[in-house]
Amino acid sequence: MKQFLRIRVIPMLIMSVISMAGNAQTSSSEIRYNPITTAVPFLTITPDSRHGAMGDVGAATSADANAQYWNPSKLAFIDEKIGFSLSFTPWLRQLVNDVNLAYLTGYMRLNSTQTIGASLRYFSMGEIQLTDQNGTNLATVKPNEFALDFSYSRKLSDYLSGGVALRYIRSDLSGGIGSNTYVPGNAFASDVSFYYNRNISQSEKNRIFSAGINLSNIGSRISYDNGSTKEYLPANMKLGASYTTEFNSFNTFSVSLDFNKLLVPTPQLGTGANNTSKPVISSIFSSLGDAPGGAKEEFQEINYSLGAEYWYDHKFAIRAGYFNENQYKGNRKFFSTGLGLKMNIASIDFAYLIPVNQNNPLANTIRFTLHFNLKDAQNKKDKAAPEAAPILPEIPTK
Repeated sequence: MKQFLRIRVIPMLIMSVISMAGNAQTSSSEIRYNPITTAVPFLTITPDSRHGAMGDVGAATSADANAQYWNPSKLAFIDEKIGFSLSFTPWLRQLVNDVNLAYLTGYMRLNSTQTIGASLRYFSMGEIQLTDQNGTNLATVKPNEFALDFSYSRKLSDYLSGGVALRYIRSDLSGGIGSNTYVPGNAFASDVSFYYNRNISQSEKNRIFSAGINLSNIGSRISYDNGSTKEYLPANMKLGASYTTEFNSFNTFSVSLDFNKLLVPTPQLGTGANNTSKPVISSIFSSLGDAPGGAKEEFQEINYSLGAEYWYDHKFAIRAGYFNENQYKGNRKFFSTGLGLKMNIASIDFAYLIPVNQNNPLANTIRFTLHFNLKDAQNKKDKAAPEAAPILPEIPTK
């Protein structure tokens, strides 16, 4: 049992180190440090560089392959026929050197109104030494978690689209050690999203307003002991808006704002844990008003992100952003910046995170993303080798 307890706290440890800078308590009896924790927290880590460089905004930004994570309904508005991207994030490098998040995602547009997508998130926690209650080494394991997604999005009108995503989650925290008390956790979840996108300009220069909402990770609870205890997934509501303007044919600028709230019960003061006895749907609705500090604490549970993106000639991008989490709910506060370079058939993005607080485990977090557009490659091939003129049938003469 001791071994199980050591394994079980691994994901909680990952979340706690994220908010180490915010663990200061207050003498006020009304407000206390009371963050919400869930199982499989890797589902909330920003996987790609473009949105990571913009302060983790993404509900209403322009569509790309990574919309599968931020808002699947955006894929219905994507211009390209086929595309995919690969992202890599070394995680918590201030503390460890072998924890990583990899993200592979892609999409295919079926027609002018429908698009399908898929993605795989793989989170490696590196090597962990397991010990018993006496401190004796038992084994070295490499715990890992992954999520496999499939999505479908469709235009509901010229300006509105909707999307759904289905997700399978597997969390193996012991690497096969201690099977008598521990089993890998399995869960299923879904996303429901909507996206509004419209050009509001009255001139030749585009002025695009967009808005989006994504209810993500709505699904079953996850268990590591054959159902004896169950934990909530990080169900989340993301709401955002974005505005893009063209100064001229070479210069484009956009600004985006997102709000996030975990749809998970707030720990009651003195317990230090969520009430996991409620059914998932009931817990989602009750999470909107169950904070022990009342409405004030409920608003503290809303994170916000602000991001900006500048494109020159649709080939070179500069990005920046800011993310804010209340000091009593984790205290993650950081700036971010990054660059993007787009070529004929591929693009590369880079992001760098700058925490506001000193000695933050998120310091020096970097992300890399490669994106490929297969349609551009095909168009280039078609232009290089134009299709031969059709051979007309011979017309007989008298």
